[in-house]
Amino acid sequence: MKRTTLSLIAVATALAAVTGFAALTAPDGSAAPEAKAPTTLPVERSSLLCPAPSSSEVAETDYVSYTPAAGSSAKGSGSAAPTAKAELKAAASAATPGGTTAKKPGKAPATVTEPGEPVAAEANGPTAPALTGAATGGLAPGWTVQQTTVVTAGGARGLLGVACGAPDTDFWFPAASTAKERQDYVHLTNPDDSAAVADIQLYGPEGELKSQLTEGIPVPAHSSVPVLLSTLTGQAPTADVTVHVTTRSGRVGAVVGAADDKLGSDWLPASADPAGTAVLPGIPADATSVRLVAYAPGEDDAELKIQLVGETGTIVPASAQALHVKSGMTASVDLPDLTRGETGSLLLTPSDPKKSTPFVAALRVTRGKGDKQEVAFIPATAPIAARATVADNRAAGSTLSLTAPGEAAQVKVTASAGTGGGTPVTKTVTVKAGTTAKVTELVPAGLKGSYALTVERVSGGPVHASRLLAVPEDGIPMFTVQTLVDDRGTVMVPTAKQDLGVLDD
Repeated sequence: MKRTTLSLIAVATALAAVTGFAALTAPDGSAAPEAKAPTTLPVERSSLLCPAPSSSEVAETDYVSYTPAAGSSAKGSGSAAPTAKAELKAAASAATPGGTTAKKPGKAPATVTEPGEPVAAEANGPTAPALTGAATGGLAPGWTVQQTTVVTAGGARGLLGVACGAPDTDFWFPAASTAKERQDYVHLTNPDDSAAVADIQLYGPEGELKSQLTEGIPVPAHSSVPVLLSTLTGQAPTADVTVHVTTRSGRVGAVVGAADDKLGSDWLPASADPAGTAVLPGIPADATSVRLVAYAPGEDDAELKIQLVGETGTIVPASAQALHVKSGMTASVDLPDLTRGETGSLLLTPSDPKKSTPFVAALRVTRGKGDKQEVAFIPATAPIAARATVADNRAAGSTLSLTAPGEAAQVKVTASAGTGGGTPVTKTVTVKAGTTAKVTELVPAGLKGSYALTVERVSGGPVHASRLLAVPEDGIPMFTVQTLVDDRGTVMVPTAKQDLGVLDD
């Protein structure tokens, strides 16, 4: 990994937009034309936020940015409009509720690229800032940035990966912790020109933890605030905690950075919104420990049936067949010997199909044994509606998991060119009903650098996906798992018509 100055990441892609003509309705009362169905158009703006990578002196961070090309997997299938723009900017590190001194943002110069190609940048050490960014025009649909950090020593040792997320107002994080061996921070990043105000609630096995300094946390404009969870409560350390982040004003990006003294560290992204069923995709075949953590935010308890969707079918694991989640309380269960040598995904459904209670969930997954262990997190994730992309895949060590928990499905997977060159390749994958398919051999021809994987749903039932990236280091099976979230690259726009009759008296 080269030690160079962090450069700003910009990606271009061409997307054709269809424009229509507004229909005029004459004021003489003549019949107006029939309303047309809404038109699907590419989004015109996307926002992404990346947390500050690490406080370690030995941290080495890669950024890979990518926007899928429009309508084709081929390199250079279009060009961006001159007014289109996609870039990330350094965010200031604001003072934390505990009183940490604010820092000035670092320098992040811009980089311009060809459409359909991933772009890489690097940063090293503890000074790499949080980043805020936006893509506009033809660069916006599907824009994604992957942040991957290697820390080879110290309490934060591990491979930390996160797909930079969009700002929002509500986040759930099961599988966080205030245990003595854990150092969990929730990173709040504000991309906007005005300050945001956030609240943080913590929920343990007995309900909400008595907390302090959790309400009205200010997040200044274009700044990032890391909050150590253990400082928010005076109660005894709690192994399994669900974190709920909401905003009173403004919007933020939120992600939890979790570090375990023995198991390493990784990012814990937010779970999918509370729902009556959940899929947690991409448990590695060689997982030595899997812990499920869930929380029911409503007034009713959730009775959940636990199933493993493996490569050959769906089974109920012998180690745990069900989980009772009391309302307002965090529940957890260990799932030893879960995968039995197969890549799989966890499927959680109501034990009683007639009673569905919303919940959120996440997995803490461990590989390795003894002092050679490494941890990663897999939150519940929604199915891919149309398209999703994950960047920073390597020639070796990348595994894409595709899960069809219901009916069979067909998807198109495209491996882009590399950051240093290569030829894109595409493969159609059929995922059998009730199974998880893994893709490991789809690598661009002549690959140089890292590449992006784009998954497009073609037909069939819902598909959930994740990417495992393994980078072994000194005998430690370092790894990270990123779930694939639909890129929402298009939006339904109602067809409008002018009615000049409204001008009549």
